[in-house]
Amino acid sequence: MSANTPKLNRREVFAAAASLLTASSVASLPARGASTGIASARVVVIGGGYGGATVARFLRKADPSIDVTVIEPRRTFYSCPFSNLVIGGLLPFSAISFGYDGVAATGIRMVFERATRVDPVAKTVRTEGDLEFPYDRLVMAPGIEIIWNALPGYDRAAAALMPHAWEAGPQTRLLRKQLEEMPDGGVVAIAPPTNPFRCPPGPYERASLIANYLKTHKPRSKLLVLDSKEYFSKQILFQRAWAELYGDLIEWHSVLDYGPVIAVKPKEMVLVTESKEIKVDVANVIPPQRAGHIAQTTGLADETGWCPIDPVTFESTLRPGIHVLGDAAIAGAMPKSAFSANSQGKVCAIQIARLLNGQLPLRTKLLNTCYSLVGPGYGISIAGVYKPGEQRIESIEGAGGISPIHASAEFRREEADYGTDWFRTITEQVFG
Repeated sequence: MSANTPKLNRREVFAAAASLLTASSVASLPARGASTGIASARVVVIGGGYGGATVARFLRKADPSIDVTVIEPRRTFYSCPFSNLVIGGLLPFSAISFGYDGVAATGIRMVFERATRVDPVAKTVRTEGDLEFPYDRLVMAPGIEIIWNALPGYDRAAAALMPHAWEAGPQTRLLRKQLEEMPDGGVVAIAPPTNPFRCPPGPYERASLIANYLKTHKPRSKLLVLDSKEYFSKQILFQRAWAELYGDLIEWHSVLDYGPVIAVKPKEMVLVTESKEIKVDVANVIPPQRAGHIAQTTGLADETGWCPIDPVTFESTLRPGIHVLGDAAIAGAMPKSAFSANSQGKVCAIQIARLLNGQLPLRTKLLNTCYSLVGPGYGISIAGVYKPGEQRIESIEGAGGISPIHASAEFRREEADYGTDWFRTITEQVFG
């Protein structure tokens, strides 16, 4: 999508989302008397993030007779969206922390254990506490798994010195702490991975908000972005904002400058590129990723490390009866984002309810809007509308948009406000 694409009004995006999903939900309500004879069909959901919790809640809305169990190892969900604001000192850690009382209140069974084994033939899920849950349909929403040692020198121990903070929680706190403790005049480096990875604009929003913190509290410092790519999401908008807000505080280096970061030396705080070694004070290393571990061991991922799906139902093309959504899925043109996972969860719930009630799936549309905060009161965004193609999810040309390159300060403030409103709305909908 070019930077000159006309921007879709954000109110229009939310109106379109409500219209599409409400129409789909009404059309998908199970026809009474058309049941296949399954009494209290059982759906198990692995993962309680934006995708998993959404599909569980919308399954209960689509057909309250469905027995829904969510297996999630953590009692508190830490949101990756808005975690960059915590790292940049604009929000407290509590702002991205959510419990599951609201989910359980809808009649969903919450099991706080780690799913360790899926038997696709017997249709059962086992947990590390040796609990077993049978299912008629299984939903996998396990998020991502860091590929340790894909970058030489970067393992779990290295993450304690060079945090990735790409799974929110303790790593978010650690990176924030390191920035606070760094002396003025220090050097911060962010090393983003190659595509695909969770939240393509995320490293550059993070660079923006760290720069805002440094400009305010440690103005003699420098921030380096050592990219493994030539281009990145919303690049022209980010770079114009960086020049306007932060001057030369941020240095972005594409893969053509030094080559990618090919290794790290955590104890020395050194990043090794193809052409030089760079010593820094704080290193945010974002390593390669793949679908969550349980998806790998269940045989849902292909050679890419991600899970191929049917573009209409999100059912795995490798393991029938198992649906995959969110970051773990190969969702075609849809990026790996919380908005995408939420949109996919709603549609997936509709399709599962229909399948369990002997109905054909619907061909419906999906949405994504990605907001990025570049500084306090300065937001940018990109939106897309998608449809199922023959083999993959495809963009609907001309149905999305990107923030205009030239916009007033008031417009940027409105975009920032829209992003805040979106976060409040989605977290209330999913966890409230």
